[in-house]
Amino acid sequence: MSDLRTELSETIDESEWEWLIPHAQRDAVILVSLDLNLLDVGEAIASDNIPSVQRWIDEQLINKPSPQQLGEWNANQQKRFNTLIVQPYVLIQEIAV
Repeated sequence: MSDLRTELSETIDESEWEWLIPHAQRDAVILVSLDLNLLDVGEAIASDNIPSVQRWIDEQLINKPSPQQLGEWNANQQKRFNTLIVQPYVLIQEIAV
């Protein structure tokens, strides 16, 4: 495992939406599909792996939350997400229930 991957893996955490609201307000939240591995996405972004990141964007596997999603999460601020900070972004992935 690369040093970057090891470092990122140690910073994956779980957060409630309430804690993520300030990041959403500064447009820094990126929603990662459950079809992807959060650590893989974080590593690709941190290492400027443009082809992978662009493919995921094109396939809508990573994107900014929609206004509808933000509204749902604001109504349920205890909703939980796996999170990974890759400055300046906060990558979030819904926790499957």
